[in-house]
Amino acid sequence: MKSTERIIEMPKYMFVYRGCENCHEPEEMQKFMQLWMDWIQAGEEAGWLIDKGDGLEPGGATVNSDLSITDGPFAESKELVGGYSMVEAPDMDAAIVLAKGSPIAVSGGIVEVRELANVGMHEE
Repeated sequence: MKSTERIIEMPKYMFVYRGCENCHEPEEMQKFMQLWMDWIQAGEEAGWLIDKGDGLEPGGATVNSDLSITDGPFAESKELVGGYSMVEAPDMDAAIVLAKGSPIAVSGGIVEVRELANVGMHEE
């Protein structure tokens, strides 16, 4: 590559999965997990899925602005974060299309799609 050429990286997006009405019911769990495994495999094979987070445990801690610690998070149960994925897509519209393929909708949940800020990455 010539020194004047630059590599332009595709934007990265985080999918934050919230809520999951049916994912803990025993009769639905196996079917739901298979949907996730198939979706993840398809994303890895296509190259747009760059990181997948395991589900999150319900507990945790919150570090407040005064540096005090509280148990938590204390969000409404339907808004608890169930996990996340990191994807690459040409733009927000393409990332939304990928998010629509997520199995979370089958369980009554939602996907929050957020672009990473690329702090420190500048075009020259």
